[in-house]
Amino acid sequence: MQESPKYWKGIEELENSPEFLHNAFSEFGSLPVKDSHPSSDETVAPRRDFLKLMGFGLAAATLASCEAPVRKAIPYLNKPEEVDPGIANFYASTYFTGEDYNSVLVKTREGRPIKVEGNPESPVTRGGLSARGQASLLNLYDNSRLQSFAINGKPADRDQVDKEIRTKLAGVTGRVAIVSPTIISPSTKRVIAEFAARFGGAEHVMYDAHSQSGLLRANGGVVPGYDFSKANVIVSFGADFLGTWLSPVEFAHQYIQNRKVSSENRNMSRHYQFESAMSLTGSNADVRVPLKPSEQPAAVLALYNRIVGGGATSTYKNATLDKVAGELQAARGRSLVVSGSNDAGVQALVAAINAALGNVGTSINPAAPSYMRQGDDARMLRLVNDITNGTVGAVIFYHANPVYDHPLGAQIQKALQDKKVGLTISFNERMDETTSLTQYQCPDHHWLESWNDFEPKRGALSLAQPVITPLFKTRQAQESLLTWMGSQVKYYDYLRNNWRGVLGGNFQAGWDKAVHDGVAAGTLSPAPQAQLGAAVDAGQAAAAIAGQRAGNGIELELYEKVAIGSGYHANNPWLQELPDPVSKATWGNYLMVSRAMAVEKGLEQGDVVKVTANGKSIEVPVLVQPGQAKGAVSVAIGYGREKSGKVGDKVGANAYPLGVVRDGALAFNTVVTIEKTGANQPIAQTQTHHTIMDRKPVVQESTLAQYRKDPKEVTEYDKISTPEGREKPNKVSLWQDYEYKNHHWGMAIDLNSCIGCGSCVVGCQVENNVAVVGKQEVINRREMHWLRIDRYYSSNHHKDEFETEGKLATYANMEDPSDNPQVIFQPMLCQHCNHAPCETVCPVLATTHSTEGLNQMTYNRCVGTRYCANNCPYKVRRFNWFSYYANEKFETVNGHMFTDLGRMVLNPDVTVRARGVMEKCSFCVQRIQLGKLEAKKEKRRPQDGEVVTACAQSCPTQAIVFGDLRDPNSRVAQIWRREDGERAFKVIEAINTQPNIVYLTKIRNSETSEFFA
Repeated sequence: MQESPKYWKGIEELENSPEFLHNAFSEFGSLPVKDSHPSSDETVAPRRDFLKLMGFGLAAATLASCEAPVRKAIPYLNKPEEVDPGIANFYASTYFTGEDYNSVLVKTREGRPIKVEGNPESPVTRGGLSARGQASLLNLYDNSRLQSFAINGKPADRDQVDKEIRTKLAGVTGRVAIVSPTIISPSTKRVIAEFAARFGGAEHVMYDAHSQSGLLRANGGVVPGYDFSKANVIVSFGADFLGTWLSPVEFAHQYIQNRKVSSENRNMSRHYQFESAMSLTGSNADVRVPLKPSEQPAAVLALYNRIVGGGATSTYKNATLDKVAGELQAARGRSLVVSGSNDAGVQALVAAINAALGNVGTSINPAAPSYMRQGDDARMLRLVNDITNGTVGAVIFYHANPVYDHPLGAQIQKALQDKKVGLTISFNERMDETTSLTQYQCPDHHWLESWNDFEPKRGALSLAQPVITPLFKTRQAQESLLTWMGSQVKYYDYLRNNWRGVLGGNFQAGWDKAVHDGVAAGTLSPAPQAQLGAAVDAGQAAAAIAGQRAGNGIELELYEKVAIGSGYHANNPWLQELPDPVSKATWGNYLMVSRAMAVEKGLEQGDVVKVTANGKSIEVPVLVQPGQAKGAVSVAIGYGREKSGKVGDKVGANAYPLGVVRDGALAFNTVVTIEKTGANQPIAQTQTHHTIMDRKPVVQESTLAQYRKDPKEVTEYDKISTPEGREKPNKVSLWQDYEYKNHHWGMAIDLNSCIGCGSCVVGCQVENNVAVVGKQEVINRREMHWLRIDRYYSSNHHKDEFETEGKLATYANMEDPSDNPQVIFQPMLCQHCNHAPCETVCPVLATTHSTEGLNQMTYNRCVGTRYCANNCPYKVRRFNWFSYYANEKFETVNGHMFTDLGRMVLNPDVTVRARGVMEKCSFCVQRIQLGKLEAKKEKRRPQDGEVVTACAQSCPTQAIVFGDLRDPNSRVAQIWRREDGERAFKVIEAINTQPNIVYLTKIRNSETSEFFA
C-alpha cells in the first residue's frame, strides 16, 4: 500500500504532538493525565482539552449544543501548531449506517466538519464515495436529533437514567433482546456479546430493512465475496449491485475495470440484467430483459438446468437465456451470476451455477466473504411473536426502527403501546417511530463524533475517529452498554485493547498508523467456517421452484432508491432532492407502471392510485416508466416517515406494510390491486424529456464490434462547408481565440465509466453550498444543482423514417422511448466554453473568461437579467429566485440547514449567493487556487492530481478526469490527445462554443445500438 497523503492527520497524532502539548500546558496549566492504555507511561493531554484548542468550529458547536446562537468567532489565545485558520485538516474515518459502507476522509475547518471524501487507501471502496455517505455530514447538524437522555420523551439526567436502567435490568423477567441492523464492527459485537452474557444470555437480533437473509441461508451463513473485476460475463437476476445491493461503491469500482476501453484495450465484459423495474444496474447493462418478479425464480432455474443440469423443469422460455448459458460456459472461471432475491432456494441455485462454472476462487473469493448483510429474518420474526406474546422482558433498539421499516411494524407498535415489554430502551439518534414508544431514550453519538471499527469484508479493517466534540448531550451506545454492565472501561480503551492482536509488536506505532490511514489489514472476526450452517440443497430448491406457477394478477415489487435507501436518511434534504438516476424524480415515491399498463388502465402520470396488498393499502401517484416489466409495478421503500424530522415527515407513502412474510423470510413482491382515486399529484422531476430526438451531437454511443472494426467511426463529428471542403467547426471562427500561457483547465468524462449514481451531484452540492429548493420549486423547474446527470432512453422512432418516407409529420414520436430502452447517462455541467455565448450577452460583465480557461461568475456584479441563461445552449446556469438559506418559506424543505447550527456545514471557501444572481459550476475554482498556492509555496507548478474537482473526487468509477491541459503529462491532456479523432466529442460541436470538456463515446458490448439503428 502506498504511503498515505501527507495532508490528512490522525487526531491522536495531533493530540499527542509536542506542539500541542506545549500549547496545552500554556493554555490550561499542568495536565498530568495518564493514558488509560495499560502499557503506556506517557503523560498526554486530555482529548477534551485538545478539542478545546481546535478553535471556532468546536467552540461554536459547544455553544450550539447549549442553544446559544453563534454570532462571532472565538479567537485563540495560543494557536496549536497544526491548526491554521483558513486551512483545512483531513481525518480518516468510516461511514456505515447498517446498509452502506464507505471509508472516508473528513475535511474540517477550524474544527467543524464540512466535507466528506473517499479514502483512496481503502482496499474496499478505493476512494469512491456514495451519495448517502457524502450527504450524511448534514445529519450531524440536524436539530431533530435527540439532544439529551430522556425518560418517556422528557429530558432527564443521564445518571438517573443509568441508575434506573441498571436496576430494571437486574430484575428483568423474561429474556433481554438487542435489536439492530447489520453490525460490521467487531468491537461492538464483542461489547454486545459481553452484555448478553452479563444478563442471562441476552439475544442479539440483527435484521435488515431490505433483507438478504435468503442469500445468507443459501451460502451457509455468509455473503460470498464477489469480485466483478474478475468476470468477463456478468448475469444479474434483480440484483442492483451498482445502486443498492450489498456494497455498491465497491462493486462499481470493480465492475468498471472491465468496461473501460481505449486504443490499448479493446476488450470489455458483457453484462446481462434480468429484472422487473428499470434499476441503476439494469440501465447500465449491455442486454436487459424485463420479467415479472414471479418469473425470476423460473428464469434462474432455467439457467441452472442449462449449466448444472437437473430433473426439475422450468416454465420460463427466453431465447436470450440460451445465449447467456453459452457465453457463461465459454467464460468458465471468468464469469459471475448474482441474484437480488431473498428466496434461499433461488440463491442456492445461483450458488450452484457459480460453482459449476468454476467461479469460486476467481470472481468469488471464499476467503474474503462480505459482512455487509447479516440480518436473519427468521430470528426477527420469532422475536416479533415473542414481544407480542409478552415473553420478552427487555428490548434495546440499536439504530433499529422496526415499527416503521418492518412489514410487521404495526404488530410491534401495538405490543409497545400495550406495554407487553417491561423495559424498552432506544439508542436511536432521533425520536423516530420506534423510539417514541420506548421508555428510555439514550441517544448515540453521530458517527462523526464516535470511535469505532469496521470489517466490511474479511481481512479489511477500518477505523472511525471523532472529528468534533459531541454537539449534544449524547453518549456512544457501546459506552452505555459498558456502563450498564458495571464496567469502568471507556469504549475507546476497549476498542484499543481489542486491536492488540491485529497490530502486533509495537502497538502504539501500529495504532497511530491505523488511525491516520483509516484502514488496516487483518481480521477481528471469527473464521468463516465458524459461521457456516447447513447450506440449502440446490436439488431440493430446484424441485420446489419447478412446482411454482407465475400468478395472473398485477405483481408489486418493492425496491430501494439510491438516495433514500431504507429511509434512515429521510430527513436529509440533500438526498430528498437528489434525482433518482432512472426516473429523475425527487421528493417522494410513486407507482411505476409500464406504458402498456397505463394505456390499459387509463392511467396518466400523476394520477393518484390506491395500491392494496394483503389487506393493507397506500396511495401514491403513477409514474409511467419505460422498461417496466409487463404485468408488474414497483414502489420504493424508505418514504412515508412520520417521525423523522420536518424535512422527511409525510414525504411519500410507507410501502413497508405491503411486504409479506413467505417461508420464514421477508418477501418484497406480492400480488396487488390498483384503484384510481380521482386525485392528481404532480411528480417533481428534474428531467421530463426522455430521448435525444435523434440529435447525435448531444450524446453518442456505439458497439464494441464497431469500435474494434474502426475506432474512428464510432463517433460522428459535425462538419461545415468551407471553400476547402468539409471542416470541423473549430477551423472557422469569428472569435479571437484565447492564448493560455500558464494553465488551461479542462475535463474529460468517459460515458463508458459513468453509471449515473449521483455521487458527483451531491459532492458538488456540498462543496459549493448549492441550495435545496424543495418539491414545488423542482416542479417549477427551479432546481439549483450545478451539475446534473442527464438520462437518455433509446427510441424506436428515428429521423430517417420521416425523411425517407417524405412525411410532413413532426418529430413528436421521437420523444417516445422504447418499451425496453437502452440508457445513457451524461453528466452535464458548465462547459467553460472558450467561445462562451453567455459572456457576450451579459450587460454588466458578471460572466467573463479567465486567463486559465474558466468561465467565471462575479456574483456581486450580477443583476439577474438572465440573458446568459437564455443564451446558454447547455442549460447549466441556475437563477436563485429566493434566498433559500434564510427565507422562512423554505424552512421545511431545508430543515436543519435553516438553523444557526445547520449553517455550520457551509464551506467558508465558497460564497453563499444572495438572492437574484446566476449560479453555475466554477470547476471548483477554490480548489484550483488552493492547489496553485500550495505549489507556489514550494516554488513549483501544481502536479497532476493535486487539483481535483469535487465531482471527480467523489466518483467511484473515476469517470471524470480533471487537470491542466497545459501539462502534457496530465491525465486529462493525455486523454484529449489519445482520443482525439477516436472517441472524443464535444456536445453540440456545430455551434463552435469550443467547450473545455470532452466526452468519450459510450461503447456497449451488445450486437446492436438502438441510437444508431
